[in-house]
Amino acid sequence: MLDAWEWSNREADAICQREGLKSCRDWTFELRNLQHYQWCLWLVSLALLLQIDEAHWQRLLVLVGGENEDAVLDRLIASREPKRPLATKVLHPKPYARLLKAIQAPPDQQAMALRDFVENWYAELKRPQSKSIWWYDYGDPDINPLEKGSYFGRWCVEAAAAVKAFGLDDSLCLGHENYPGDFLRPNGPSTHARRGDLAVWFRRLLRPYQS
Repeated sequence: MLDAWEWSNREADAICQREGLKSCRDWTFELRNLQHYQWCLWLVSLALLLQIDEAHWQRLLVLVGGENEDAVLDRLIASREPKRPLATKVLHPKPYARLLKAIQAPPDQQAMALRDFVENWYAELKRPQSKSIWWYDYGDPDINPLEKGSYFGRWCVEAAAAVKAFGLDDSLCLGHENYPGDFLRPNGPSTHARRGDLAVWFRRLLRPYQS
């Protein structure tokens, strides 16, 4: 992924220079854009959870950039990169002001604050259709039930990353359908209850394609 992103940057710069253009992309590579911001936040979160090596971590930081732009992203990065300047504002208050509140909460209030963020995370990511993040409707089981084959997991990896980075109390989030707490417990057992037999689910999924 890092190779592809770096290649994309080089090619875009070359095309812009050759054609005399200010921008050569359809995508907005700025943190003020929620879609780009969330990709960056997810990548930083996964990097922290999976403890990627220092060389890859530094490459990721160069690609993400945005120092002193967003209070949540800066604090997550600063948990591994202490010299990172810290912004005071949250670029996307819905839902990320709740995550900043959990990060800054006293120990006895962390569990409730984190649960509040996880509970409201998906609903508060909803935007008008013209500004909607691309995966949002794919995460809605009413619009895209599993039988349609277009499932997109609603995993709030940034919540798990905050727990790992700051030692937050996640006891009230364990088992929540949007909380991937198993990242923090790789040796198990899973914090999620079983949801029936997987083979039965696959048979139901494939039934429309069987003659």
